[in-house]
Order: sequence, then C-alpha cells, then structure tokens
Amino acid sequence: MFTDRTEAGRLLAAQLEHLRGERPVVLGLPRGGVPVAYEVARALGAPLDVILVRKLGVPTHRELGFGAIGEDGVRIVHEHIVRMGRVDPASLAAVERTEEAELRRQADRFRRGRPRVELTGRAAVVVDDGVATGATASVACRVAKEHGARRVVLAVPVAPPDAAAGLRAEVDELVCLSTPAAFFAVGEWYEDFSQTSDGEVVELLAQHTEATRSQGGPGNPGSSGHPGNPGNPGDNPGNPGDRIGNPAPGPVVREVEIPVPSDGVHLTGDLHLPSGAPGVVAFAHGSGSSRRSPRNRAVAAALNRAGLGTLLFDLLTPAEELDRANVFDVQTLARRLAEATRLLRRQHRLPVAYFGASTGAAAALWAASERDPEGRPGVAAVVSRGGRPDLAGDRLRDVRAPTLLIVGGADETVVDLNRQAQSRLRCENRLEVVPGATHLFEEPGALDAVCDLARDWFLGHLGAHSGK
Repeated sequence: MFTDRTEAGRLLAAQLEHLRGERPVVLGLPRGGVPVAYEVARALGAPLDVILVRKLGVPTHRELGFGAIGEDGVRIVHEHIVRMGRVDPASLAAVERTEEAELRRQADRFRRGRPRVELTGRAAVVVDDGVATGATASVACRVAKEHGARRVVLAVPVAPPDAAAGLRAEVDELVCLSTPAAFFAVGEWYEDFSQTSDGEVVELLAQHTEATRSQGGPGNPGSSGHPGNPGNPGDNPGNPGDRIGNPAPGPVVREVEIPVPSDGVHLTGDLHLPSGAPGVVAFAHGSGSSRRSPRNRAVAAALNRAGLGTLLFDLLTPAEELDRANVFDVQTLARRLAEATRLLRRQHRLPVAYFGASTGAAAALWAASERDPEGRPGVAAVVSRGGRPDLAGDRLRDVRAPTLLIVGGADETVVDLNRQAQSRLRCENRLEVVPGATHLFEEPGALDAVCDLARDWFLGHLGAHSGK
C-alpha cells in the first residue's frame, strides 16, 4: 500500500539506481504517471518528459483500438483488427488525422513549447502509477523504442501478475514493486489515489526543468521540493485502465476496468460513488446501446443527485459487440454482471442493485436470481426500463430481489411481455406503465417519470438493505 504517488515514485526510484550510469531519460504517462516519474527523475538525476500516445479506434466502435500513434510519426497498426472492424483506408486516415491533432494539442499543453527530450541511444524509463491491463504501457514502450531508445525499461509501482508477465516479455527490463495475486484495481494500492490535473503535469515538468537549469545541467535536477501533493483532484475524468478502487472519504468519480477472469476480458465502466451512498446501482444496457447511452446516463445522474452510487459499464468488449449473437447471450451477460457485482461489493462493502434496459433487463434479472454463500439474494433491488424480462426464462422464479418493471404505455408488445414475466416472479414486484411513452421514453416527461420511479424504488430498498 502506497501513501500516494509521491511515495510510490520514491520507492520505485530506489529500485532504479542501477540505471544511473546509463544516461536515462524518464518518461511519465500523463496524467497519473507524471508525479511518480517526477520522483524517479529527481533521484536518478535524469531528464523528465511525458510520453504521448493516442489510441486509434475503429470508427463504429471507438473503444476497440486498431492501433496507436506517437509523436514524430510513430505508427502501430494491428491489421487483423482493421480487417475485423472493416476499417476502409479513408476511415483509417480520418481517424489518424483526428488523433494526430489531439497528440499535437497534448504536446503543446504539457510541454509549453519545450522540445521533446531526445531518446536516441539512451535508456528510456517509462513510468506510470500502476498497470491494469498493460495496453497503454505496452504502446508507450514501443513508441519509446521507435524514437530511438537503446533500451526501454518499464517502471511501475504495482501490476497484476498476468499483465506484468506479458509486459516483461515486451520490454528490456520491467521494474515493478508489487504484483499481488488478489489484484483488482490500481487505486486499491494507494491511500490517496485522487486525480492529477493537466495543470499539475505542466507544473511538475516546468519545476523539474527549472531545477535542472539552476543546478547547471541535465545531470542533476536539484533538490527543490515537490509542488504540493500531486494527487489533488483536477480536471481529469479518470485514467483509463484504472479499476474499481477502495472507498475514499470524498466522492469517487472515475473510469474503471472490471476484470472478468472467467472469460479473460476486462470491461470498461464509469463509477460514481457519492460520499455516504447507501448502495451502488449497476446498469446493464440493452442491445445496440452502451454505457454512454444518454437515457441511462440521465437515470444515473438522477440517482447520483439522490445520493446513490452508480456503475455504468459495458457487458461486452468492443470486439465482442461486432458479433450480434453476443448481444443476446443473456446467460453470459448475466454471469459477467454477477462477477462485477461480487467484486464491487467486496471492494466497497455496499449493497448492490441493478438497473436493466431492454435486453439488459433480462441479464439483470438472471444475475439477480443467484444467491450469496449464505443463501441470501445477491442484490438488493432490480429496476427494468422498457425491458425484456421474458428473456430471463425460468430464472424469473428464482429472483428474490424486489423488482420494479417500467414500460411505456405505447409500447404494447413489451407491456404484454412484462405482464407475462411479472406473473412468474415470486418476489416483491410492481409494474408501472408510463402513459403515452414509447420504447425509448423519448416523449416529454417520460424519462423524468422513469428517473423518479427508479430513484424511489432504489432508495426504499437500498436504504433498508444497508440498515439505513
């Protein structure tokens, strides 16, 4: 357990002393890796810079990367993903132009006109605050090699064993302080894992440059102190690759990755946990949607305003979504939802509820039919919006969590399917029909009605479940 990124950097630096004679250049991955890299560069008397990479995403599935680019034209493309995602040359070129522009903006924002530190013939030490999947670190190391580094060393405080093993085979040297078998999140290994802002990255780079200049050269960056705690909250919405972390005294708002060991995948999500939340509502979206669905986000925002935590995440990876059969594999979706629930409950020690939309409602009810080791219901409550609970089949009879079914009055077929499913439920349940609403609840006031119904249902049952 590290106190914060400053301590992690100092401990990491102690394990990198053997590099001092190799004229190393320390490269921090923005944003959270830079405070760690700052301490390493100070200790080694080495230049400090950021290493910038941008993922190239399939246009129809932005989270599915078909490659990455770095500065000075470094380009990595996975041809098999290009073929699988059916990315034509014009679309590929358009994505590259967009990401190249963002790469230039990042370079200008972080370096403020300073040139990139030359890597040719030197040892590049790529530093991050931790590794989740290792994807970003892997690309960064390849970019450093393409920039002419004689040797590439990846240095991180903590990583899961499988990711560490994979990265060790890709770099000249991996220095990792801890590879815990029970790894779930980078943030769980820090007492303070609050976010690092763009401004703090700029300040750290500038301070290191000034300290180096004041000491007469690049060999000694000086002994000036750290500009405050680099972990103060900033404008960063969360580092991709973080997983669900331990509860913090203040609200938690971050993008997370949720491991599903049974399938060998990691699922991306957005966790919002207000201080003192009585529970967390995990969202299971329907076919053709994602965690970025404006309707689910509107419901989540309403729940957050009421003090409830929310986790919006995708039950399929972008690559899996390319096969439409996966979207309707309710059993797999339910299993993944249940695994995420167990991890979420273990990390935050809060009751969990489900909000399912369309086919996601079937996955939510299927997962809700499971029991904990003591035979109690696995979740505190379920809400279905315009759902297909009938797709949960015989599992409906095993659901014990209080269940609210919300349907639009103009969505007649789904109303009938919900009534049939309700007749098979043996738990506390209620069917609410929003007059005049169609399947997507796009009519004025329809989604507001969904928000109010869901909020009241969850507050009533999560509060009781947590003893509040």
